[in-house]
Amino acid sequence: MNRHKKKNTIAATIEYDNKRDAAPKVTAKGRGLVAEKIIKVAMEHNIPIKRDPALVQILSRLDIDEQIPSELYKAIAEILAFVYSVNEQYRERH
Repeated sequence: MNRHKKKNTIAATIEYDNKRDAAPKVTAKGRGLVAEKIIKVAMEHNIPIKRDPALVQILSRLDIDEQIPSELYKAIAEILAFVYSVNEQYRERH
């Protein structure tokens, strides 16, 4: 893989437990090799990955455990819908 590409890779993870959290929060983030590791771990654990370069740029500016600002709720809702859909498809196959 091109080294330049790895330097530009950005990843962020979010978590939301509607019983515990008022809003989704950032649980991990990184650039370059750290981002590649985040993506690798997600893939190894069959965690759905949504590629959204604009959103990951914004999420990467937030602190770990920082709740997502209300301005991003619509974008995060779309990601959560994507994750629920992928999880449902996985359950149907297994």
